[in-house]
Amino acid sequence: MPVPVGSMPGGGAHGPSTLDKLKMGGMMGGSVGLIIGFIFGFTNIVRYGPGPNGMLRTLGQYMMGSAATFGFFMAIGTTIRTDSSSIANEAFAKAYRRPMVLPRNYQFPRTSRDE
Repeated sequence: MPVPVGSMPGGGAHGPSTLDKLKMGGMMGGSVGLIIGFIFGFTNIVRYGPGPNGMLRTLGQYMMGSAATFGFFMAIGTTIRTDSSSIANEAFAKAYRRPMVLPRNYQFPRTSRDE
């Protein structure tokens, strides 16, 4: 049985690699594309008829074309989204750290700007 990506034994927290994210985006886009292709293909077959290729071949062409297009763009988008700089990661970590609680009578230190 395969081990989930986030729970790899022997080490710290390792996330999925860029190639794993590329494949995952392609599969998600492909599955969405199949469903959208089925809906649009079925609608066009009902409206205009199956044409010279027959119903199943026409529906399959709609589904495969849509799946390939959605899968390609989702894979590229997922890969681009994972590329972030260390500055962005540090800013995200600072934004979500625990808040610093000061005592009520705390006096901020004076700086040269305050004068």
